[in-house]
Amino acid sequence: MSSQKGPISQFLEKNYLHFNAAALVDAAKGYEAHLNEGGKMLISLGGAMSTAELGISLAELIRQDKVAIISCTGANLEEDVMNLVAHSHYKRVPNYRDLTPEQERELLDQHYNRVTDTCIPEEEAFRRLQKHLEDVWQSAEAKGERYLPHEFLYQVVNSGVLEQYYEIDPKNSWIVAAAEKNLPIVCPGWEDSTTGNIFASNVIKGKLKASTVKSGIEYMIYLTEWYRANSEGKGVGFFQIGGGISGDFPICVVPMMYQDLEWEDVPFWSYFCQISDSTTSYGSYSGAVPNEKITWGKLDIDTPKFVIESDATIVAPLIFAYLLGQ
Repeated sequence: MSSQKGPISQFLEKNYLHFNAAALVDAAKGYEAHLNEGGKMLISLGGAMSTAELGISLAELIRQDKVAIISCTGANLEEDVMNLVAHSHYKRVPNYRDLTPEQERELLDQHYNRVTDTCIPEEEAFRRLQKHLEDVWQSAEAKGERYLPHEFLYQVVNSGVLEQYYEIDPKNSWIVAAAEKNLPIVCPGWEDSTTGNIFASNVIKGKLKASTVKSGIEYMIYLTEWYRANSEGKGVGFFQIGGGISGDFPICVVPMMYQDLEWEDVPFWSYFCQISDSTTSYGSYSGAVPNEKITWGKLDIDTPKFVIESDATIVAPLIFAYLLGQ
């Protein structure tokens, strides 16, 4: 047992000995070994992990340089900041399974958008962020500048204009931690988010040009440059929370480089872990076992591979606690 680690880690090593519990510990130890051998790690965030307040543990992981780059959906990018500025206005609905369609409509009429048992307050969360994002979009366009979606969000966060609204300790916001470090982020499909919709509405109204926010293709180019610069030695590992575009988009950078660019010296991802409760069948990306990724040129035969078939809101904070020695 790791005597230098804290009670959570010791509990995991003592009790999590079989099945998904053992896979959790194996994955955490594999992640730690990867870092100790000089490797870097990409974390991808699917689902609604920011609304699940993963920032409580992820922010400290960022501060301690245990994640080198994040891939996330547009929803996860914005929802961490929404929780930061409107936390007290969120509403929990523990009996969400029992809601009638009429009760769901009541939530809409009260400007609450529900994610499982948690309702995001539209007015306080979206609108507080909207004005300040529109300011940086307009400022960039006036200067003929273009940025990636996360770079605009970093501009807002680092400017301090949101501090007047802070409703949680900013140390529990992963975006604040990432912005302070200028952590690389890829956010594929950002258009599929509330802030993406707000930007689109500005373009339709003729207030902004679509080209002011850089595109998903430019994110792939950005990721290509980052991977080339960071994959020497032990290489880059891939820690995937949930499925979908936040996982599939970044992992594809490796086969893209050697198949489509025909670069022959591209290392595979050097660690892989997926936390998912998707059924491993039916042709879905989320449900593909890691070995399938060998056939796509993403992982190699001897890449350490872990699958934890469980709820990421339970599993990810425990793995992060282990990595932080808690």
